[in-house]
Amino acid sequence: MAAVGGALALADIGSPLRAPFTLFFLIVAPGCAVAAVLTGLDPLSRAVVATGGALAVDLLVAQAMLALHAWSVRGGVAAVAALSVLLLVLPSLLAHARRHRGRAARSRAS
Repeated sequence: MAAVGGALALADIGSPLRAPFTLFFLIVAPGCAVAAVLTGLDPLSRAVVATGGALAVDLLVAQAMLALHAWSVRGGVAAVAALSVLLLVLPSLLAHARRHRGRAARSRAS
């Protein structure tokens, strides 16, 4: 359902459901990305911190776009989506790099 909000905003479809679905997307997408990073917390703490993190991501994107005089709904949704994907993928990329670096160090030591 959150993806529907992102798609409606990016496609600029004039639907009465566009605003609530887009708002849902702007909360859920970064919230899920933040929650995926916080593996050591209990579920309630993770939900609270993820919601706060989602709001922080949204506000930082809006602030940056306003400061750069580049405000647009489509741009904001795209930026939040890109940051959410980056936040979701970055920990696994860092873990992969650490494993690869450890293997390279062991092979040089042999």
